[in-house]
Amino acid sequence: MRRSLNPTIVLAVIGFLSGLAYRHFFDLPIEASVPNYLRSGFHAMGITLAGWGTHLYFTSRRSAWVSRWPLLADLALRSAAIAIAVALAILVLQVVLYAQWIEAKWLIEEFPFVVVLGFVSSLFVGIIFELTRLVGSRVLFNVALGRYRAPVREARVLMFLDLAGSTSLAEAMGELRVQNLLTRFFYDIDAAIVAHGGEVHAYVGDEVIVTWPLDDKMSAGRCIDCFFAIADTIADKAESYTREFGMVPTFRAGLHAGPVVISECGNSRRQLAYFGDTVNVTARLQEYCKEAGRNLLVSGDLLRHVRPNPDVLIEPLGPAQLRGRAAAIEVFAVQRRA
Repeated sequence: MRRSLNPTIVLAVIGFLSGLAYRHFFDLPIEASVPNYLRSGFHAMGITLAGWGTHLYFTSRRSAWVSRWPLLADLALRSAAIAIAVALAILVLQVVLYAQWIEAKWLIEEFPFVVVLGFVSSLFVGIIFELTRLVGSRVLFNVALGRYRAPVREARVLMFLDLAGSTSLAEAMGELRVQNLLTRFFYDIDAAIVAHGGEVHAYVGDEVIVTWPLDDKMSAGRCIDCFFAIADTIADKAESYTREFGMVPTFRAGLHAGPVVISECGNSRRQLAYFGDTVNVTARLQEYCKEAGRNLLVSGDLLRHVRPNPDVLIEPLGPAQLRGRAAAIEVFAVQRRA
């Protein structure tokens, strides 16, 4: 809910201002009164929120039945629903705000055009939305600007988080059922990742790779808080997981910070790839969780940049020789205080 609050407010304000602008530029000057400006503002705001509310429904788990359809059918239904919602908002608000019934001539001659225009606009926006979901909004923006056409070195925080015991789960539950579990798990934890400023870089099997810029905002420990927010999310949905899959997923994660080289790779399918020792160390740190018997391990390099919140306990485990790496690194276990 909190995730959609800010966009809702922003869109409401944009819609209201758009209504004022429409009144100013397209209506007769003789109608330029404060009540009319307010009516136009609220009219446009209501139309905007009607479309946005319909969009939110189709991006929530309540519309999971539609997500099983082919993408083109999903987009067509979503666009038609938004167009109908917008058209109804136009009609209802016209009557409510102006106390005027809609003329039959307008309904016959112009209203179908409004519906078609709403459908086409919604379809275009839906395609852009699906494209951002496919590659990520930040990635799409950076690719459009050509930021990573040549390799760029950046300071990043990386988190490798994977589902514990996925191999044994596949044997017990079957591969298709485990894939349904992973799909549900990755969907459920996404809100916590976004709320803590993280960006999903990739899903690799039963693992998700999350990244943050290593900047002043990160010094507050948002990456560590993200792990525990994910834990809270899964705990809140434990009953649902038990009912659907007969178990509650457990997971482990490694967190590390350092320089990463980022570049566009490939030709027929281009994507952003991360290279460097920081990536390798984070992956090995996540693997080391099982050996250490801990759910969250972080490196000393990360703690030099991050100030964890007082409600977490940092336990030094000493230098660890991670697989495939000659130099040992300082490893710390992180858990909540009792």
